[in-house]
Amino acid sequence: MQIEQIYTGCLAQGAYYIESNGEAAIIDPLREVDPYMKRAAKDGATIKYVLETHFHADFVSGHIDLAEKTGATIVYGPTAQPGFPAHVAVDGEKLQLGKVTITTIHTPGHTMESTCYLLTDETGKDIGLFTGDTLFIGDVGRPDLAQKVKAELTEAVLASHLYDSLRDKIMPLADDIIVYPAHGAGSACGKNMSKETTDTLGNQKRTNYALQAISKEEFVKQVLTGLMPPPAYFPKNVLMNIQGYDSIDDVLDRGLQALEPAAFEAIANETDALLLDTRDAQVFAKGFIPNSINIGIDGNFAPWIGTLIPDIQQPILVIAEEGREEEIVTRLARVGYDHAIGYLKGSFAAWKAEGREIDTMMSITVNELALLKESDPGLHVLDVRKQSEHDSEHVIGAQNIPLDYLNEHLSEVDKDKTYYVHCAGGYRSMIFISILRARGYENLIDVQGGFKAIKKSGKFAISDYICPNTML
Repeated sequence: MQIEQIYTGCLAQGAYYIESNGEAAIIDPLREVDPYMKRAAKDGATIKYVLETHFHADFVSGHIDLAEKTGATIVYGPTAQPGFPAHVAVDGEKLQLGKVTITTIHTPGHTMESTCYLLTDETGKDIGLFTGDTLFIGDVGRPDLAQKVKAELTEAVLASHLYDSLRDKIMPLADDIIVYPAHGAGSACGKNMSKETTDTLGNQKRTNYALQAISKEEFVKQVLTGLMPPPAYFPKNVLMNIQGYDSIDDVLDRGLQALEPAAFEAIANETDALLLDTRDAQVFAKGFIPNSINIGIDGNFAPWIGTLIPDIQQPILVIAEEGREEEIVTRLARVGYDHAIGYLKGSFAAWKAEGREIDTMMSITVNELALLKESDPGLHVLDVRKQSEHDSEHVIGAQNIPLDYLNEHLSEVDKDKTYYVHCAGGYRSMIFISILRARGYENLIDVQGGFKAIKKSGKFAISDYICPNTML
């Protein structure tokens, strides 16, 4: 028997590969399915099952493509109503995989169809529990993401279901079972997840706040306290996972159209396509196509795409480092942005070489900012980190407009004022500035290195207030 966690840092997501005696199961696969097929082929195994713990909100699963390409059976837990062929298991149903057994354990709470899968070896010993978003390491799944199919399904009701599921279905299991969750720290599906991606159930019983001896009322209060609004794309991903979607092969064929600069410009002028530049922030600042926005591929790319591009069907034209185009189209598709319609052949260098119009972004060092502040103590510093980051420590006098809520707070940015914009390290500030530049805001200047560099310099007054809500 083999168990392998296939972890994707950009989404803080764990998929799983289980193999026994030539048969394999994949749990919660990402959109691109070739890696799972290659993994099974390496073992000479046949993929028998694609096990889904629930209808995911934060990414589009690869269950449909994987089943169509391998003949595997898609499995959901009780109450699921998928819009495609799948086996909806009953609570406690046993699935044979080679010499091992996988038991479905219905655990409503995160969503009503949420299900864990208990792996038992050929001797009858329980080995691992694949918990999806029901139980994380250090946390549990937020109970406010489920589609509200019934008026009575409030987040408090779902949290109550989660309390019962944890205590009636999971906590009675043996302490030495390994917990394999669907997410780790950085995912928006929980609020206080550990950086560790596996643990024993016994240790979670001792250390996870949600598994302590507390009343249902206290549990509901703790689970719901400190939840930030989920990214806007979550409900759209849920629907895609329920109803189905275009094949990843079709998405790649459409998005990997190499466009010469003239064709790229013509399509940009003739359509409402978004110009998405995925290069490094400081490379972008030195030269970019006017009205393009920068969301760098070497960061939390997919979540920021989903947070900041409201229309999941938005046509997208890609500007990328050469050789990374397929990676970008794939990572867009992971969160349901299936309408990339081509990329700039030869990247920005080809555009510039033809003498086409370009724009640049002013970006200054922390030392340059310090000199400016000496001569103008009232200059406007704009902090685009999350409110919890800002509350913990910040440049005294800085204005906080979190990138997450840029659209809601756009009126707070005065086009006639000059702002010096920073985040934690420089990734988010360039996203923020590029979006506003495309909307006609010309007086935004990036601070290289962000708050980390500002604090390290020792040249700015920093607040020492520590946010008391550590659950944020």
